[in-house]
Amino acid sequence: MTTTRAVSSPATQRRVAFATIIGTTIEWYDFFIYATGAGLVFAQLFFKPAGEDIGLLLSFATVGISFLFRPLGAFLAGHFGDVIGRRSMLVLTLILMGASTTLIGVLPTFAQIGIGAPILLLLLRILQGVSAGGEWGGAVLMAVEHAPADRRGRAGAFPQLGVPLGMLLASGVMAIMTGLVSPGKAFLEWGWRVPFLLSVVLIVVGFLVRRSVEESPVFAEIAERGQQTKVPIVALFRKHWHLVILAALVFVGNNAAGYMTTGGFLQGYATGKLKMDPTTVLLAVTVAAAVWFFSTLAAGYLADTIGRRNTYLIGFAIQSVMVFVVFFFVNAGTVAGLYTGLVLFSVGLGLTYGPQAAWYSEIFPASVRFSGVSISYAIGAILGGAFAPTIAQALLQATGSTVSISVYLLIATIVSIAAVLMLRDRRGIPLGPDHEDEQASGATMFAPNLSAKKVQAKA
Repeated sequence: MTTTRAVSSPATQRRVAFATIIGTTIEWYDFFIYATGAGLVFAQLFFKPAGEDIGLLLSFATVGISFLFRPLGAFLAGHFGDVIGRRSMLVLTLILMGASTTLIGVLPTFAQIGIGAPILLLLLRILQGVSAGGEWGGAVLMAVEHAPADRRGRAGAFPQLGVPLGMLLASGVMAIMTGLVSPGKAFLEWGWRVPFLLSVVLIVVGFLVRRSVEESPVFAEIAERGQQTKVPIVALFRKHWHLVILAALVFVGNNAAGYMTTGGFLQGYATGKLKMDPTTVLLAVTVAAAVWFFSTLAAGYLADTIGRRNTYLIGFAIQSVMVFVVFFFVNAGTVAGLYTGLVLFSVGLGLTYGPQAAWYSEIFPASVRFSGVSISYAIGAILGGAFAPTIAQALLQATGSTVSISVYLLIATIVSIAAVLMLRDRRGIPLGPDHEDEQASGATMFAPNLSAKKVQAKA
């Protein structure tokens, strides 16, 4: 069971799955719209005086700087999520993300107000980072803690689907703007603003959906007993700091590779260096996001069948090859090559992202779980994806070859493989507050793995 009570009804589980998908899709649509804009127009609109190359580096740097503030969002949401509940944090982070994104859509450019424009852009991007840092943990815990033990992998995959869906939606909307509504100069003049302003509509939908779901049964039981940890972050780092580090490293490889598209690098590379049509590139990314969606969903089912650890290892093995294959096809400079490279690349991304929610949730004890999963995710995002587009652009400019980028991504993948091998698969472990001792033991391969009976006997 997920908790000492009966698990949520199938109807409740479906409602939670729907709410987490809708909410995370909207959250990541907002986040990726920015990254796509960074690859296509921000260098010209906000950093033009720096020149084309430096302007693009600065534009990608603003994508990465927001990651530095993800831990702040993770700390805040983790603390209050472990103290006042998962659902409240989901609603608050959605509002913050939507408001920040909408305001970017009305920002004046450098040509209009000078240095104030990139400063305001950066401040709003930082707020996006704070929101993204707090949102993920709440979404995955709502999904996983409502699910029965044998379905946590697929339940945890649902909030993960919000990332490829957000990417698909962001790329699709941008493709419509560049190809149909505001092609050419019109996109640079005003068309880029529309996808940001659409966030006003999306946030209303997400707010209503998320408010409709019940609180996580695990937290509801903790709150009913009055067992909330007063300062969960302190307890987390005092007792489980090594789990935070390993869980963060598991995310590094996926995040570094994923931000080649979600961070806007491949879009900027294809439209700039290879002179490909922006709409064609965005449509290719949209198709790749659809493949990423299905491979993430498949990974959730695999995680319940062969285990979280094995699914990760298969995914990272595929990714180790695809970090070279993707550039081989993209560098052909053809539409077919672009589609082939991005689609193949997305398979490994899904297999190394789908199991994450369930595994993270099973690693940390109930009393510090929100803090643990949120902070691990945020640190992994910094180490992996924060400056991946900037690093890739710098490597390209320094070497003139994408091989150096592939080697960089391979190193990140190997780091994650090592972290995966150090963690145990915890499939089926009880998640409720009655099993804190069992949850706190044996998560790593170099720690004793106490069974529930041994814990009871010891008590």
